[in-house]
Amino acid sequence: MEKMCSEFRPEGKRPEPAIGYMLVEALPYIRKFEGKTFVIKYGGAAMKDEVLKNIFAENVTLLRKVGIKVVIVHGGGDAITKTSAKLGLETTFVHGKRVTDRQTIDVIQMTLAGKVNQDIVQLINEDGGNAVGVSGLDADMILAKPSPNAATLGLVGEVAEINTRYIDLLCDAGLIPVIAPIGYDMESNVYNINADDAAAAIAVALRAEKLIYVSDVEGVRVGNRILKTICKADAAEFIEKGIITGGMIPKVVSAYQTLEGGVGKVHLVDGQITHSLLLEVFTNEGVGTQFVNEYEPSTAEGGAS
Repeated sequence: MEKMCSEFRPEGKRPEPAIGYMLVEALPYIRKFEGKTFVIKYGGAAMKDEVLKNIFAENVTLLRKVGIKVVIVHGGGDAITKTSAKLGLETTFVHGKRVTDRQTIDVIQMTLAGKVNQDIVQLINEDGGNAVGVSGLDADMILAKPSPNAATLGLVGEVAEINTRYIDLLCDAGLIPVIAPIGYDMESNVYNINADDAAAAIAVALRAEKLIYVSDVEGVRVGNRILKTICKADAAEFIEKGIITGGMIPKVVSAYQTLEGGVGKVHLVDGQITHSLLLEVFTNEGVGTQFVNEYEPSTAEGGAS
């Protein structure tokens, strides 16, 4: 008998209804966010684990395919440290920030805007996402200024201004900009810029619907529970009472500064959870914490509303 071109479903195997329910649940969010801009800060384990890297690429490709404009800002500190070590350069941190001299900024340009950036682009493009790699130096995208601690940190900068013209052109052409957070000043200095800060500044400049931090943090924890939604008033109270402490405080403060700048919502999701990006955006429950200025009844009905 010749080989048949037909295919049979295994006997007794029935389609899983839950899959259909999830797709229907996503529909109102797809309608709501079509044509809107999401800025995604990509970092943590999701940038290191091969499985998670591929899942992230699939997730952002799906977002773009359903009509959402996606802009990615990525970190890459581990890769910079490894490359520096191979070149015999010492790495020093002060209060969590990399001391950056002329040699180190060359390594950052080579590594962050080079291999790290292009590896992300390649993975997304393998899924049909049409990504393009750029840095803050391209088309004068990120104008920087020296950090107040420049005497100690060297060429570590802060964002002074974002030129969105190039980003808009790429998004309008159906592409996904993947941005290495490097900036410049009018004296031709190149600066290493914190990826979280760059993502927030870009989200504000684009008036983005969402800024999503994909990292190794589950969300804002209160006791043994993760907050699904947190409003500004509650956040201030939790900080004052010592419920939110340590490294989470600057993340929370930054989130509300970003909201004040005109971004719709800020989300904090754990990139170690499979498909956390899609679950946060397209399901009622969500998986991380969303930051809102004021609590609204509709917020309780959707992790991504």
